[in-house]
Amino acid sequence: MIYLVEDDDSIRELVIYTLRSTGMEAKGFGLPSAFWEAMQKELPDLVLLDIMLPEEDGLAILKKIRTANQTKELPVIMLTAKGTEYDQVIGLDCGADDYVAKPFGMMALVARIKAVLRRTEKQEAEEQVLTLGDLKVNPVRHVVRAAGETVNLTLKEFELLCLLMDNPGVVFTRDQLLNQIWGYSFDGESRTVDVHVRHLRQKLGECGKYIETVRGVGYRAGAEEL
Repeated sequence: MIYLVEDDDSIRELVIYTLRSTGMEAKGFGLPSAFWEAMQKELPDLVLLDIMLPEEDGLAILKKIRTANQTKELPVIMLTAKGTEYDQVIGLDCGADDYVAKPFGMMALVARIKAVLRRTEKQEAEEQVLTLGDLKVNPVRHVVRAAGETVNLTLKEFELLCLLMDNPGVVFTRDQLLNQIWGYSFDGESRTVDVHVRHLRQKLGECGKYIETVRGVGYRAGAEEL
């Protein structure tokens, strides 16, 4: 999925049409507020971002994307009518992956998008991504996606999920989980594990089913998916 933030209706419609005609999923937004609302529901694979926008400019949006843990690695290509070297440097220094000045050819834009996506896919391929059904976890980037939606977890919830998913089918007792996640010096009760598992399942929604309870023993990750 590609998100385009562009307040010019004709440009936005043409870019979205071109992307869809070349087999890409794409959504366009005329206002940053609509873009942020969509980001809460689903994160895209790449963002095309105009600099001159109402409500807030593209550079401000880019800075927010780069400072949030969930989106700091999200590929962003800046689109702008400004073509000076200064503007290009500012955009790239703020963390843009590429820069395309208007007017631009549609096929040239598609080529730049594909190039950035290839780079991103290569980087992700070099990282270990834990997958179980519709649940995906990137331990390096600390990103969790359940059915395509980003899930925010506490550090202990994240560590607990990574341990279980990294050992699919393996049953961990509560004491083992306490020792590995909280440390041998932890002075709390085993009920701590149950509380964290309950919260974890709630946050994962439908994907919470992958964290299974083995009665009288402990927990494991999705044996039914093996």
